[in-house]
Amino acid sequence: MSPRKNAQVAFVSAVAVLLLSAIAAYVTIGHLKTSQGWVVHTYQVQSALGEMDASVAQAARARNSYLATKDEAVLPSFDAAIPEIQRKLAEVRKLTQDNPRQQQFDANLEATTMQRIDLFRQMMALRKTNPADAAGQREMATQDLALAYERASIMQQMREEEQRLLQLRTMASNRFFSLTVATLALTFALSLILFSIHYRLLTAELKARAEAEHVSRESEESLRHLTSRLLQMQDEERRKFSRELHDSLGQYLAGVKMNLDMSARAHPEDSLLASAIQLLDDSIAETRTISHLLHPPLLDEVGFSSAAKWYLQGFSERSGVDVKMDVPENLGRLPRDMELALFRVLQEGLTNIHRHSKSSKAEVALQSLPDKIILRVKDYGNGIPEELLTTFQTKGTTLGVGLSGMRERVRELSGHLDIQSNSSGTVISVTFPRVADLRQDAAASIP
Repeated sequence: MSPRKNAQVAFVSAVAVLLLSAIAAYVTIGHLKTSQGWVVHTYQVQSALGEMDASVAQAARARNSYLATKDEAVLPSFDAAIPEIQRKLAEVRKLTQDNPRQQQFDANLEATTMQRIDLFRQMMALRKTNPADAAGQREMATQDLALAYERASIMQQMREEEQRLLQLRTMASNRFFSLTVATLALTFALSLILFSIHYRLLTAELKARAEAEHVSRESEESLRHLTSRLLQMQDEERRKFSRELHDSLGQYLAGVKMNLDMSARAHPEDSLLASAIQLLDDSIAETRTISHLLHPPLLDEVGFSSAAKWYLQGFSERSGVDVKMDVPENLGRLPRDMELALFRVLQEGLTNIHRHSKSSKAEVALQSLPDKIILRVKDYGNGIPEELLTTFQTKGTTLGVGLSGMRERVRELSGHLDIQSNSSGTVISVTFPRVADLRQDAAASIP
């Protein structure tokens, strides 16, 4: 099989693996929604039992009041509680109709509850017809106490049964979720490997054709055209890799991340969810990094101004952050290293806004002066804690790899990084001297 055919097979396999990860994410989301439904079902059963208890207690209070005072004004309260008790019994019976064990408990609960209600009526009738019959009242009170204990025992058994079912369903859901997370991690790794193989095969093909051009000079014009075409293909494939990683795998992982965040808020004690969220965070960061390293398209073609506008527009659409942009139209081309540094600072600044500051809007401004270039990225979010910012400015630690890498990139080009932050937001300002490509100048000065 030719190298080109091998590259095509690798690419198709990578796309298939990405589709598999998307299916796994879809199935996981559906299963998590089902699990949430069962949790709500348990709460509904427990709530209905509690409301029925409250209605029985209302009837008991009305009975006690009547026995103590023989005041018929409390009878409407007693009569109003009876339909509510019956309605709650019917609601519990409907909620547990899929569970034969719970249905048996429900039948016993209904019988016991109605026996208590009948006993309430008998006690009130005895108080009305024979107020002096204390012995009869004591006998019925003893029966009521026994029924109350029996009824409480049945309700406790029903609650324990619902809790047992909930635990079983949660364990099954966690096992399924762990399997799906492992599948996502595996498919992500396989996708990166297959894309890497695809890239290496295309590079090998390009090298082989270049060697063929060196060996045979007879069709120089044709080989020159072929080499140009191969270089174009290489750029197109890099652009394709970047697009696939960003728009396909990145979006699937982001969708899973949002659903896991919602599940984590519902189950803050679940350490497995926290671990899965961390794994997805790492995967999304890695995908984004590889995509940008493979191909920053407009940066090489037309310069920083157009590349920045393109990136800001895409960032606003993906993140929902409203970005106000002020970049000169006639900026022209800057030294290559400076353009790359400005673009990376812009990327990292907006990424931090989206991930950490939670600001709904941001401002990006580029100022071109005769002797320097100034880039400012401003947000209106949470701000950086003062102690962390002070430590970073003095020791260069505690604020993560992104800002540390930004500072080193600025230093390499003899620039200056300034960060101002408070509770109203953060401003990152980068200043570069307007000189020729510093690294190229340095290399040229070496004898």
